[in-house]
Amino acid sequence: MRTMTIERILSASPASDGGGVKLYRIVGPDGMRGLDPFLLLDEFGSESADDYIAGFPPHPHRGFETVTYMLEGRMLHEDHLGHQGLLSSGGVQWMTAGRGVIHSEMPQQESGRMHGLQLWINLPARDKLSDPAYRHLPAEAIPVVTLANGIQVKVIAGAFAEGDTQTLGPVQGLATDPLYLDARLPANTELLVPIPAGHRALVYLIAGRLQVAGQGLIPRRMAVLGAGEGVALQTGEEVAHALVLAARPLGEPVAHYGPFVMNTQEEIRQAIQDYEQGRLVD
Repeated sequence: MRTMTIERILSASPASDGGGVKLYRIVGPDGMRGLDPFLLLDEFGSESADDYIAGFPPHPHRGFETVTYMLEGRMLHEDHLGHQGLLSSGGVQWMTAGRGVIHSEMPQQESGRMHGLQLWINLPARDKLSDPAYRHLPAEAIPVVTLANGIQVKVIAGAFAEGDTQTLGPVQGLATDPLYLDARLPANTELLVPIPAGHRALVYLIAGRLQVAGQGLIPRRMAVLGAGEGVALQTGEEVAHALVLAARPLGEPVAHYGPFVMNTQEEIRQAIQDYEQGRLVD
């Protein structure tokens, strides 16, 4: 297996979104070039309710998928199609916006820690105006593989292989064939994660210290990986908690404006007009 090397490392930047939720934006409009099909990754996390209590009131999306992963806390999803899901610790909401969704994500707590991540994944041109879809995945619906050395790998999307055993995540059959793994490594352990050939792969460190392809990574940093069929992770004296993400590149032009991701500026103008005139979700 040809292991991947790091092309570059991206750093988080403080930001806010929704009703004023404080977060760290790891990938955004300027950083998404060359990360096809990934568009954005936000991490939100605070003990202070003032940082998250305003939540994400109703807002539109078109042309891509959002993946919200709650590590700690409780947040309610509601959309114009009548979908509703209470996202609690360990759960995932995977939403395909397609031609248009108006949804909200609001905290269901007034104190305590809230911590999670939201990933945006692009859709191919043929699917950008497809019917919206919503998957609610409670923690118990997501398999966790525990290796002999104590490493735990939570398989949200795609597959994780250990020897002759393959574990499939509950999210399958999407256009970009995504891999979404939550890996927790004890101190002084190693993990080789197979990556489908041709996929763009990223490793984002949530906590601890981690060697990725032989280079050190600290929290709120993302390693962008080059070509290969696997990524090597290794810890020293500290434990590590990381996301391993991969997906098939689309190789299509990207036009982005706020909550809309299309292929051309004309399509962006149409999305804005549709939203303003109440046609986005027709």
